[in-house]
Amino acid sequence: MSATQQAALGDRARGLAREAVKFGAVGGLGVLVNLGVFNLIRSTTELQVGRANVIAITVAIVCNYIGFRYFTYRDRDKSGRKREMVLFVLFSLIGMIIETGILYAATYGAGWDSPLQNNAFKLIGIGVATLFRFWSYRSWVFRALPEPAPAPVVVGPRGAGATAASAAPSADERVPANR
Repeated sequence: MSATQQAALGDRARGLAREAVKFGAVGGLGVLVNLGVFNLIRSTTELQVGRANVIAITVAIVCNYIGFRYFTYRDRDKSGRKREMVLFVLFSLIGMIIETGILYAATYGAGWDSPLQNNAFKLIGIGVATLFRFWSYRSWVFRALPEPAPAPVVVGPRGAGATAASAAPSADERVPANR
């Protein structure tokens, strides 16, 4: 692997790490909102676990969209907002199904229905759904802008490998057309 390829790979790894940290910051806030709303609903109402979970996730999804669009992925393509929002809601709903499915199976399938058990399985569901969301949001929803095209390489009076701008003759090298 050449030094240029290693540098490019290192840049990509650092970029992905920055993206993951930003995603985690927004996601962490979303988890707090999700758990806070869920526990507030469960402690103040008689709603079932599944319904309380869907409401909590919906509130967190709204918070997360704002954070992802304006913080994590603010440098990404903004031209297709309608498409972006439709895909965000679609993938968020799939994440909601994953998270709620895990909580539902633990609560109603295994009978683990104490507040501590609900929160433990909710966190497990959030973790699994987060892996799916990270992949889907970065791949499909918040698309990266295309890389700018490199300057064309020309072979000319300045030597091989010169860019088009450096291959242009300088003012001293220009010869009047009437000579």
